[in-house]
Amino acid sequence: MSESVGKRRPRISQSNKEAFRNPWVLGWIFAIAVVLLVNVGFIVTAIVTNPGLVDKDYYRKGRDLEQEFAERRQARERLGWRMKLAAAHKPHVGQPARYTFTVVDRAGVPVEGDRAVISAYRPSDAASDFKQEMQRVAPGVYSAVLKFPLKGIWDLTATLHKGKDALKTTRRISVQAP
Repeated sequence: MSESVGKRRPRISQSNKEAFRNPWVLGWIFAIAVVLLVNVGFIVTAIVTNPGLVDKDYYRKGRDLEQEFAERRQARERLGWRMKLAAAHKPHVGQPARYTFTVVDRAGVPVEGDRAVISAYRPSDAASDFKQEMQRVAPGVYSAVLKFPLKGIWDLTATLHKGKDALKTTRRISVQAP
């Protein structure tokens, strides 16, 4: 009888001296694991979503945001422009990358604008942001060569200005290390 008692597996109880058989130790391990998983979730959410950087004129822009969206939607419907911003290859830090901006109307006819501008916005570092004029290479086709100073996520915004009309398209890219 004493032989069978010695072979029994110890069970989970508060009086058990083995750490992984004590419910208090298991509870603490579970709580730490939950906290770590929640933190991983926060980190993933922070990387994937809006950068949350504060604009210098945030109040005015926030107040006028809905009106700006409505005006942009009306202009897009009125003009009927279709825009595409494309790259020849994936960009690398310090290496030139050509971006092509194509604009056509509803009928597929190229749109001749007065000027086209491309802006590079780095969500994590506003000091690295830059703007550049795009060159017209064909009717409705504009191009620019960009060199990115830092690796990581960048938001590119290409804007075509024609008279008092201006429409833009945005694309998120990832700049690789060389």
